[in-house]
Amino acid sequence: MVSQTVDLLKNELPLEQESVGLPEDVVNGLVLVDIINGFCSVGAGNLAPREPNRQITGMINESARLARLFCDKKLPVLAFLDSHQPNKPEEPYPPHCIAGTDESKLVPALQWIENEPNVTIRRKDCFDGFLGSIEDDGSNVFVDWVKNNHIKAILVVGICTDICVLDFVCSTISARNRGFLAPLEDVIVYSRGCATFDVPLHVARNTKGALSHPQELMHHMGLYMAKERGAIIANEVSLVTPKKP
Repeated sequence: MVSQTVDLLKNELPLEQESVGLPEDVVNGLVLVDIINGFCSVGAGNLAPREPNRQITGMINESARLARLFCDKKLPVLAFLDSHQPNKPEEPYPPHCIAGTDESKLVPALQWIENEPNVTIRRKDCFDGFLGSIEDDGSNVFVDWVKNNHIKAILVVGICTDICVLDFVCSTISARNRGFLAPLEDVIVYSRGCATFDVPLHVARNTKGALSHPQELMHHMGLYMAKERGAIIANEVSLVTPKKP
């Protein structure tokens, strides 16, 4: 039934994706959204997968590949890490990714980036990394990262496609449209580098407070809504050396 619904949705809401080549003669930035144990590692917490998940595994592999590529090229990378205080719940979800626990740490495949000089780590306590970048003095770590590195395009990967990734993309595009993020032009979401979680209907019905969340359906919707806001949705990404005239 779910697969039929997904097929119907994709027919009614087709999503055009692109093969994107990022030119190396301008600065491109990579944004990693919440690729941490609490959302990605089996059994790591209340919101972690209960068993190995192909979509999440693929997202981790693609994100780690791109992180290596960007670090080898000394390009700017920003990693958001969900990190909550135990006395500040994030409704409607159960406690998760508590600061200082393994849940709030990068997955093993990405822990190496913490020692890379081109990587900025930002711990956040809300869905939206843009809002989670606001400091007490009103400055914004993400905005400063874009401006200080003269970033023309950002490539966004991570989890969850329809929640934290989408919220961040929507806020970023609104800020770009208002002129707050110059010189940023393009916001690119890499579909194979994103994932979301899976809660089948029968599980939600038997879990107090849970909402049904079919993975493929919500992944598609997250990408579709990001495109509606003005993001470029890519199914292939590469760095391209411009041809000499």
